Amino acid sequence: MTYALRFLPKVEVDALNGRLWYEEKSPGLGEEFLRVFYACAQELARNPMVHQNVHAEFRRCLVRRFPCAIYFRVEDDRVVVFGLFHCARDPRRLRGELGERER
Repeated sequence: MTYALRFLPKVEVDALNGRLWYEEKSPGLGEEFLRVFYACAQELARNPMVHQNVHAEFRRCLVRRFPCAIYFRVEDDRVVVFGLFHCARDPRRLRGELGERER
């Protein structure tokens, strides 16, 4: 079963900020970051249950090649992406931000 994929608006901001950051480090790396992020998100739509729960009903998918993770929930027949965060973030602050985005 393929799930519908939905991104909260803040996720697009997260992705674009990541793109800008990586592009400053090396030309072309920002575009590669976006490509890998959206490819991972598409994989979520095909098989979201392989990723573990990390907080309440939130699951986490690590982004290949970059130290970032996609945080999402499975709701009925769709995958809702709540955030794209750097893996070095403080887990307590991360939970707080996920809670804020949940509302």
